[in-house]
Amino acid sequence: MILKTLAAAVLLAAPACGYAQAKPAITRHANTPPGLILQSVTVPPGMTTLYLSGQLASPVDPASKTPPAQMTMADFGDTKTQTVSIFNKIKTILTSKGYTMADIVKLTVFVAGDPKLGGKMDFAGMNEGFKMFFGTPENPNTVARSTIQVAALAGPNFLVEIEAAAVK
Repeated sequence: MILKTLAAAVLLAAPACGYAQAKPAITRHANTPPGLILQSVTVPPGMTTLYLSGQLASPVDPASKTPPAQMTMADFGDTKTQTVSIFNKIKTILTSKGYTMADIVKLTVFVAGDPKLGGKMDFAGMNEGFKMFFGTPENPNTVARSTIQVAALAGPNFLVEIEAAAVK
């Protein structure tokens, strides 16, 4: 019994004495040559992962009195505008859970074809919005990411939906 008590005391005191084991870090594997997104990410055991459901853009004018059923694509903006709106929404969700944008390791981005582009997705516009949140002075990290063109999203006015996984 004395040995068990002594062992427990040593384990409890170790962190206070500077003997705590360092937590392994997330490894972000860059593409060769380095690019906008990562090739992959290694998450070591013991980390906590937060998965965010797909997020859609908010109306450009949050004070708009237009009923949701009467809103048009113009009420939500182009691909870049919707991407920025979604990342701001993701940032708010992460903050409420104790995470930051730098904790994101994986994104799945669904982009619908833009009628103004003949039904093709605006990949450049999505990337412009992406670059405002990743590889910046505020968040120098980037992520593993898939970007998929889809026929349509949950509503006819949405051009982008983004899922995220954050780890810390």
